[in-house]
Amino acid sequence: MNTRPPSPRQPRRTVPPTALAAAAVLLVTGCSALGTDDDSSGRDTAGADGSRGMRVVMVTHGSEGDAFWDRVKRGAEAAAAKDGIDLTYVSDPEQSGQAELVRNAIRDGVDGIALTLAKPQAMKGPVAEARKAGIPVVGLNSGIDAWKPAGLLGYFGQDETVAGRAVGEKLNDLKARHTLCVVHERGNVAVEARCAGVKKTFGGTTENLYVDGTDMRAVSGIITARLRQDSTIDEVVTNGAAYALSAVDAVKEADSKARVATFDLNKDLVDAVRAGDVQFAVDQQPYLQGYLAVDALWLYRSNGNVSGGGVAPVLTGPAFVTKTNATAVSGFAANGTR
Repeated sequence: MNTRPPSPRQPRRTVPPTALAAAAVLLVTGCSALGTDDDSSGRDTAGADGSRGMRVVMVTHGSEGDAFWDRVKRGAEAAAAKDGIDLTYVSDPEQSGQAELVRNAIRDGVDGIALTLAKPQAMKGPVAEARKAGIPVVGLNSGIDAWKPAGLLGYFGQDETVAGRAVGEKLNDLKARHTLCVVHERGNVAVEARCAGVKKTFGGTTENLYVDGTDMRAVSGIITARLRQDSTIDEVVTNGAAYALSAVDAVKEADSKARVATFDLNKDLVDAVRAGDVQFAVDQQPYLQGYLAVDALWLYRSNGNVSGGGVAPVLTGPAFVTKTNATAVSGFAANGTR
C-alpha cells in the first residue's frame, strides 16, 4: 500500500467519458459480475477467449510520476499488453476525485474496474453503481478489510496489519527500544494499520508521528525536531521510500543515533539499504499488484475465474529487503519492477 505521493498535491485529474471512449472497441461480457443475477448493461457478448478485447480502467489514490505508483501502472500495463486489454490508468489523491473517476468509467461502459480503497467509505457508492451496471470491480493495494463488504470481486495486495506485526518482530530482533512510526496521511487505512501492527508486536515503545506527506521539507523538519526532543528514540519507521530517505537526512540533522526502516521501496531506497543507511524495507510488490488486478479482470471475463475464490485476498507481501539480498533486488528496482 502506498499512499499519497511526496510531491506537492497536484490538481484533481478527472477523465471525462469521451476520453475513455477514444479507443472504441467491442465490449466483452461474461457471466454476471459480482454475483448479480443479470447484466443490465446491454453490452455485446464476446467469445470465450476474450479476443474482441476489453476496456479496463484503473483508479488509484496515487499519482503518475511517483515511483511506487509508476510500478503499479507498469505491472498493469504488462498484464494489459498480454491480455489485449485497452487500459486507462487514472488517479487522484482526493477521495472525491477517485469516486468521480470511477463514475466516469461506469458511464463509459467499461468492461472492468480496478481501484484502491484508501478511504473505503468514499468508494461505497461508486462500487454499488458499478455492481448495478454489471461491471466487475477488483481492489488492489489499500482496503484489505473493506473489499469484501464493498462487494468487490477480488483483492490484490499486502495485509498491512500482518506486515506491521512482522516489522515489530524484526525490530525486537534488532534490539530497538523506542520506535517513531511516521504517518504521512492521516486516516489512510493502510498506513494506520501498519503502525498499529508494529505496536502490537514491538516490545518497546511505539509512537505515531503525523506529518503532511505533501510537504517533504516539513516532514524532514518535524522528524528532526522530534528526534532532538527525545534522545531515547532509536528507530524511525516510515511508510514510503521517499519518507525513509528524508528520515535518513533528519537523523543526521538531529545528530541522533536512531536507525531508519521503511515500508515500500524504490531504486534509491534499495541503494540506501545496500549502503547501510536504511536497515530494511518491506516490499509489497506494487508491480505485482497492478499486474494481478488487471489479469484477474481478464480471467473473469474470458473464463469465469475468480482469484482467491472471491473469499480470500491474494497477498503480494510482505517481503523484506535487507542488506543481504538488496543487491539481488537492485536490478529489478532499476528496471522499475520492484
